[in-house]
Amino acid sequence: MAKQPQPISPLKNFFAGGFGGVCLVFVGHPLDTIKVRLQTQPKPQPGQAPLYSGTFDCFRKTLVGEGVKGLYRGMAAPIIGVTPMFAVCFFGFGLGKRLQQRKPDDVLTYPQLFAAGMLSGVFTTVIMAPGERIKCLLQIQAATGETKYSGSLDCAKQLYREAGIRGVYKGTVLTLMRDVPASGMYFMTYEWLKNILTPEGKSVSDLSVPRILFAGGLAGIFNWAVAIPPDVLKSRFQTAPAGKYPNGFRDVLRELIREEGVASLYKGFTAVMIRAFPANAACFLGFEVAMKFLNWVAPGL
Repeated sequence: MAKQPQPISPLKNFFAGGFGGVCLVFVGHPLDTIKVRLQTQPKPQPGQAPLYSGTFDCFRKTLVGEGVKGLYRGMAAPIIGVTPMFAVCFFGFGLGKRLQQRKPDDVLTYPQLFAAGMLSGVFTTVIMAPGERIKCLLQIQAATGETKYSGSLDCAKQLYREAGIRGVYKGTVLTLMRDVPASGMYFMTYEWLKNILTPEGKSVSDLSVPRILFAGGLAGIFNWAVAIPPDVLKSRFQTAPAGKYPNGFRDVLRELIREEGVASLYKGFTAVMIRAFPANAACFLGFEVAMKFLNWVAPGL
């Protein structure tokens, strides 16, 4: 295993992670919109065609019906939430790594990196859950032809007025179920790939841009391979009318399996995987660039 850059600075991870998250949203949001619309489209009546036949059909209909703006529907919520969310995510990963070191120059094993990644998933849920709830509602309302919410802030206000803080945080358990194991896989895979791609005798900090993009993109694919089933359940649960699933995600799971089969847990798979590589490549490249800048301007931070 190639030696990790030392010492680990959770504070630098915080600032660099925020910048990486902004890069991820700008690159990945259009396909996230497609993913949510595919996951939440109503089941067609007998003899009727589904609203969207697949990823590319959904993309075409969104673009024709709403223009490029439609692909970025609901982006304000993740942009507002993503900077602190990814900042906290990368901070949690840095903290998780540091907590497992006995000495500052200890090189962590891959299970330790996975554990540090899981900690980052716990850290981000407080920010992630309401942002995901608002984003999903805004992404599907255009497809339904209704305009209940004028924007992210209006959506948050209405949710709070209707059900209090529980309404805003609906789907938190499912967000945890998605992000804790997926974040462990995400960071462990990225560190593993960086080590593999680092030439003998070189440092991982000297990795070229194409190799960083490849490692980050592939880490995103591994992340979503773990995250898709709970993400489908989360999207359904967060966009359902109040009271539809009284027993939470168990009711969503039972309904999906009964009506649409196990394959329904992988709805939006194509959109997710097409998005995962470029979005996460952009995220990790942004993180690494920001980290190098911070190391240059504030080496003692």
